[in-house]
Amino acid sequence: MAILSLKDVHKSFGITHIIRGVSLDIEQGEKHAIIGPNGAGKSTLYHLISGLYSVTSGTIELKGEEIQNKPPYEISRRGLARSFQVTNIFPRMSVFENVRCALLWSRGFRYSFWHLLGRQGELNDCAMEVLSQIGLLEKASFPAGELAYAQQRALELGITIASGAEVILLDEPVAGMSHSEAENAVQLIRQITEGKTLVMVEHDMNIVFDVADRISVLVYGEVIASDKPAAIRGNQRVQEAYLGEVATHA
Repeated sequence: MAILSLKDVHKSFGITHIIRGVSLDIEQGEKHAIIGPNGAGKSTLYHLISGLYSVTSGTIELKGEEIQNKPPYEISRRGLARSFQVTNIFPRMSVFENVRCALLWSRGFRYSFWHLLGRQGELNDCAMEVLSQIGLLEKASFPAGELAYAQQRALELGITIASGAEVILLDEPVAGMSHSEAENAVQLIRQITEGKTLVMVEHDMNIVFDVADRISVLVYGEVIASDKPAAIRGNQRVQEAYLGEVATHA
């Protein structure tokens, strides 16, 4: 059964039709990449799934329940978290505080203003465990805005998994990184998404073909192919629309 299902999803801005009837099922535990040329509608599709945009028509289901047009915080609480192309952290808070904030709702604190977080041993231990997972334990007390770029991206991954989400959407997670930083980031992504469902938008085809169980290709707001990496690599329509020589020589 699909954990995330899009059914004939459309999105228009006035007379401009961006998403044109996308239907897509993503299975639980799957590593799924969405690729396509610039302007294909990938970010718009992510905004629809995560609640930043409302759909014009169609449905989006998470674990069998419709989530389209619900606010982002409600979708997050139902088990879906996402990262952004631009790093989205609290720069003046410490690395530790960033992760701890992400843990609060999933750990049942809700709107408990009377709790002193410094005394919540289990919560704080969990935050440190997440920092250990993402390799930032030694940076726990640093202001998040002072981290190097790759470390900020790692922190954002930590914030994403700290929410307790079952479905994780990553938007160009290695953009702007050096080759070695990207390799480390991919290793981290594999580690922290183990047992979870991963949906990833990424332009680095080597990473896409290495990580994904299945790849969907979005062109002008339509999915033109969705299949296993080997089939996508050999798909003539995909090669013509996007991959070009990368598909035959990667």
